[in-house]
Amino acid sequence: MTETNLLQGPIRGVHAELGASFAPFGGWEMPVSYAGTVTEHQAVRAAVGLFDVSHLGKATVRGPGAAEFVNSALTNDLGRIRPGKAQYTLCCTEEGGVIDDLIAYYVGEDEIFLVPNAANTATVVAELRKAAPQGVTVTDEHRDFAVFAVQGPKSADVLTALGLPTELEYMAYADAEWDGRAVRVCRTGYTGEHGYELLPRWDDAEPLFRALVDAVRAAGGQPAGLGARDTLRTEMGYPLHGHELSTDITPVQARCGWAVGWKKPEFWGKAALEAERAAGPRRTLVGLKAIDRGVLRQGQQVLLDGEPVGETTSGTFSPTLKVGIALALVDTARELLPDIEVEVDVRGRRLRCSVVKPPFVETRTA
Repeated sequence: MTETNLLQGPIRGVHAELGASFAPFGGWEMPVSYAGTVTEHQAVRAAVGLFDVSHLGKATVRGPGAAEFVNSALTNDLGRIRPGKAQYTLCCTEEGGVIDDLIAYYVGEDEIFLVPNAANTATVVAELRKAAPQGVTVTDEHRDFAVFAVQGPKSADVLTALGLPTELEYMAYADAEWDGRAVRVCRTGYTGEHGYELLPRWDDAEPLFRALVDAVRAAGGQPAGLGARDTLRTEMGYPLHGHELSTDITPVQARCGWAVGWKKPEFWGKAALEAERAAGPRRTLVGLKAIDRGVLRQGQQVLLDGEPVGETTSGTFSPTLKVGIALALVDTARELLPDIEVEVDVRGRRLRCSVVKPPFVETRTA
């Protein structure tokens, strides 16, 4: 994708009306901010924010034994959940690298709905199709559904105003209706706040989004863009594919072993990941909180006693803590425990940081 042929979501015009600035992300033109990233970030933490993340992929695996097949491919154990629940999981290579991280919705034994990342959807669909047994189909529905995230302590108030269900367990979903239109409502999110993700049909996206904007503003919140989404997820220590996860970064290294069903008989990459887990990974993910003033970014060298020990994978200014924060992959041969002081090379200037265990701020998803 070049910047001249970026894909657009179903409500690009609405974002322009709202004064959004745009940038390319994962092959899509995305709203980055409206009122400003810090303002939008603070709205989510204090009240509620509304994100359009329709660039996320969607795919359905259907047919006899679809759930069993998906469970044999992806890392997490679908046997731990039931219809009406969703699960964070990973699609790995046989070498243990991560093709993508995604959410699996358990519709039934014969149907699993998947939400992968935008840029990786085609690859995930292709890999599943290649491995699917006879009678199981994998359908790419990337542009069949929109995805809106309503996040923050007043998120339930917003959904209630629209007559949508809110009394859901974390990682549970319900199929509902709004104004005669079908919409799937799930208690998930990427901000660390109490929140929901709504999946209407692509062609039904605009009226629902406009209604959400009104309800969010009435609750003291505002629309939020990709900038705030990134600062919010970094404060939580949530991984972003291409940063904390990739085909070169395994779930063991990224501290995502909790999303692996180690007792399952099979999943893609099982042998490699079990071997790495037993031997201990050569590097591991840690959090860094700046002691000196400065903003941390991806790809900066981490030093301990003047020697390189790793590299930042994500970095930003935390609007909540008012300091620079980062996630970094560091060498496990040098034990970097919480509170140990390291330095980060920021354009030739060494910025002192303290090692911390994410999240950087309190999680309030319950």
